[in-house]
Amino acid sequence: MAIIGIDLGTSNSAAAVLRGGRPVIIPSSEGISLGGKAFPSYVALTAE
Repeated sequence: MAIIGIDLGTSNSAAAVLRGGRPVIIPSSEGISLGGKAFPSYVALTAE
């Protein structure tokens, strides 16, 4: 079972998984924002 932690921020968010009992930050493919460790935070609303 994987444990994932998510930090939901106002402008940026981050995520990490536990490996060997220690958190490992999931790198962002969105560029160098905060050292490549953050994702842009946004919400999408649809008509459905």
